[in-house]
Amino acid sequence: MALETLEPGVWESRLLRLAHHALDHDTINEPIHDGREHLAQAYAHCTAITKQHSRTFYLASGLLPKEQRHAVRALYAFCRVSDDLVDKERQNQHQRILQWRQESLANHPPIYNLVALAWADTRANFNIPRRYAEQLLDGVTSDLIHNRYETFAELAQYCYGVASTVGLMAMHIVGYEGHKAIPYAIKLGVALQLTNILRDVQEDWANGRLYLPLEELRMFNLTEDDIAAGTIDHRWRAFMRFQIRRARQLYAEALPGVAMLGKNGRFAIAAAAELYRAILDDIEEHDYDVFGRRAHTTKQEKLNHLPGIWWRAKTNQYAQLVNQPVHTQPALVVCTPSPAIEPDNFYAVPQG
Repeated sequence: MALETLEPGVWESRLLRLAHHALDHDTINEPIHDGREHLAQAYAHCTAITKQHSRTFYLASGLLPKEQRHAVRALYAFCRVSDDLVDKERQNQHQRILQWRQESLANHPPIYNLVALAWADTRANFNIPRRYAEQLLDGVTSDLIHNRYETFAELAQYCYGVASTVGLMAMHIVGYEGHKAIPYAIKLGVALQLTNILRDVQEDWANGRLYLPLEELRMFNLTEDDIAAGTIDHRWRAFMRFQIRRARQLYAEALPGVAMLGKNGRFAIAAAAELYRAILDDIEEHDYDVFGRRAHTTKQEKLNHLPGIWWRAKTNQYAQLVNQPVHTQPALVVCTPSPAIEPDNFYAVPQG
């Protein structure tokens, strides 16, 4: 089995198809009427959730103007609640997920559901396609029935559902230059999720999940027993170097898309991307040990990065990369042929 340079037409074209399908099959978001007096409380609640769960995203979103800041934190809270229902809810899980799906996608959710209320208002104010939110819910819910991925192509589809959709929704909040920005948002989502996966190997394993492509583990002569034992040897280091290289290539391919975003949103999105990318450096600096510690960047390290990111966004240096082909640094993958998947059947979501 050989490593191949994956050009558009395999996993990326499939994800582009999903993104455009969401735009082509959108439904109308209606403005909030009842419960508007609760919106300030609802957005404050979303801000508290963001601050509690993601210091990086909270810091990056704080760089946005007020309305956009509130909106992206409502988006984060929607994603966080969706994820927690799958990862942490144990009692009446299926019923609660179905209830959350109904309320979080409703144009007029019940006023007691503050996150759904803020999220409905955000969708209406920024014309966010509801299908993207549905795809995210489908992706998150797929964790209930899929805990292994054989190939990178399969994993990339999962990353699209749980992460690329977030970037596609965020683009509607900060503004973007048409459909040409979509491939960059998709790649950034995959890069961010891959970073999560590499950081959280031990935590995911403890929860019964392994997101590392199985055929790539075999390629480096690694087994699930090695993951269970937290083995760090020449095989694991080579495997992690390969994975980090791919993630960095995806970041490199995605960052030119920052230049296609609205002026006010470039700094925040670039900060989120570059600060998250720095987690890969921390993994390397600690000898690829993601079993005994959780890779991270400190608050001071984040602050040290911000001036350079601000300058690149302010002077729009990311625009200098736009004329380069998206695949100048193509992601390395193990390519396994697989049939096309219809968008409506992309995820198998539990029913009843």
